[in-house]
Amino acid sequence: MKTTFTQFLKPVALAGMMVLLHSATVNAQSDDDFSFSISLNSDQFFGFAPVFSGAYSVSPTVDLTFYGILWSGGTGGGWGNWTEFGIGANFNVADGVAINPNIGVTGGNLLSSGAAGPSIFGDGIVPNLILSLDKPSVEGEVYFGYYAPLRDKAPADGSTNSYIHYWTNLGYRVSPKLSFGAHFEHLLGGPTSESMADAYQWIGPYVQFSAPKYGVFSRLTAGGDFVEGNDSFFKVGVGFSF
Repeated sequence: MKTTFTQFLKPVALAGMMVLLHSATVNAQSDDDFSFSISLNSDQFFGFAPVFSGAYSVSPTVDLTFYGILWSGGTGGGWGNWTEFGIGANFNVADGVAINPNIGVTGGNLLSSGAAGPSIFGDGIVPNLILSLDKPSVEGEVYFGYYAPLRDKAPADGSTNSYIHYWTNLGYRVSPKLSFGAHFEHLLGGPTSESMADAYQWIGPYVQFSAPKYGVFSRLTAGGDFVEGNDSFFKVGVGFSF
């Protein structure tokens, strides 16, 4: 089943990338239709992981999107300088509610060889989905991503890896400058030939400070870990958009 799924995704991903990139060239006519954000994130599992994302408006309700994650810091340093890049489309389905499906590709060796082989481009493929809520007094996000090996470079006595990563958070905006809420995040996976095991399962509160005038924010999230042998978790993020 894994091989069949991966073989199906290869031509779909390549075709989708070509169509979306062409759309970006045709429809993005001015900087007024473009937005971009950068966030610098750190936690005890992934280490330092900068993220960037951008969007080209192609209609009042649809944006062409792209993103990148530099997973290279912390534990990721042993995964062949792991990186991720993807493209997708954001649909504003209601006032303050949007859904953003994406398809990403990774570079490194975490998925393709179980961190046992050389670093390669096309290490894995990442279909993912983001649901966002942005209201005057309420904010929230749901993310789900499936990390599947795109190439099989596993040694004879090893295996490729696959993972499921998802989170959800919901918060209350006290003012445009201050918000707080709760965050839940789960990562599970490992060798493709085995059942998925929990890497972590975090839950805890967050507090965010923002300066809308300058497009900047900072967020601290911390709490407990349900996985046996783990203790607590922390996530610190700072970012800006323009």
